[in-house]
Amino acid sequence: MKSILLIAAAALFTVSIVGQGALQKLVETERSFAALAREKGTKHAFLEYTAPDGILFLPDRIKAIDYWNARNESQELLSWAPNYADVSSNEMIGYTTGNWEYRAKEKDDAPTGFGEFVTIWQRMPDGNYKFIVDIGIGHEKPAQFSTAVAPPAYPPSANEKNSSAADSANSFFEIAGRTGLSKAYDTFAAGEVRAFREGNMPMIGKNRLISYAKSRKSRMIFMRRSSSFGSADIAYISSTYTETKDVGGGVEKGNFVQIWKLIDGRWKIVLDIFKPIPEKQG
Repeated sequence: MKSILLIAAAALFTVSIVGQGALQKLVETERSFAALAREKGTKHAFLEYTAPDGILFLPDRIKAIDYWNARNESQELLSWAPNYADVSSNEMIGYTTGNWEYRAKEKDDAPTGFGEFVTIWQRMPDGNYKFIVDIGIGHEKPAQFSTAVAPPAYPPSANEKNSSAADSANSFFEIAGRTGLSKAYDTFAAGEVRAFREGNMPMIGKNRLISYAKSRKSRMIFMRRSSSFGSADIAYISSTYTETKDVGGGVEKGNFVQIWKLIDGRWKIVLDIFKPIPEKQG
C-alpha cells in the first residue's frame, strides 16, 4: 500500500511540475502576443497568434482570421497584459485574463479605452499555443494597469470518473432557468470565481458574484445549443443568453463564455464573462 501511495504522489508531483512549465509558457505566449502588437501592429499580432478556427466576440461571434484579414492596417494600438492564467493538467488548453488599454493614434498617447480580456488557448501540433477564443469587456479607467500574474487558485484534479463539464453546464442552465441565476452560481461557482460584466470592474469571489446576480432582479435564459471544448480538467462553454428584467421588462441579449475546472472531483465555474449585443437601431 505504501508503495502505491508513493507512486501516486510521484505521479501527481510530475504532473504539477509539467503543468508549471506549461503555465509559464502560456503566460509568455500572451506577453509575446501583446509585444508583437506594439511592435508590428494589432492586426499582425492577431493573425500570428490565432488558431485556424479561433473566434472573437465583437460583440457577436465571428471567425478571428476572417475579421482581421478584412481589416486595414492602422496606427491604433490595443495593448494588454495578463494577470491570471491556468492550464489543464495535460497541457492541451489553458486561459489567460488581464487588463487592456486602447490608443486610437500613437503608441505613446494616453489611452482612451480600458477593460478586461479573456483568452482561451489550445496547444497546436508543434507544441506552441494559439488562441481559440478571445472575448473582453470595457469599463472605466482602473486604479492601475496590472502586470503581475497571480498563481492558479486551484491545483490539478484527476478526472477519475471521466466526467464531462458539459453535463454540469446543462445542470447550471436548468437551475438558472428554473430557480434563478444566483441559485445556479451558488451550486456551481468556485469560491474564487472570476466574473466580468460590461461596464463593471472584475468581480472575484463566489459571494460577490451571487450578490451581483441578485441585484440584477432579472430572469436569465441560456440557449442550450452551446459550443464547448474540454480537456482533462479544464473546459469552456460558449453560448447565447437572454436576460429579462423583472420590473419594466427590459431585455438584454448577448454571448457568454464560461471556463470550468475540475476541483476535488466536481466541475466548477472558475471564470464567467457576459458580453451584451446592442439592439440594432432603425
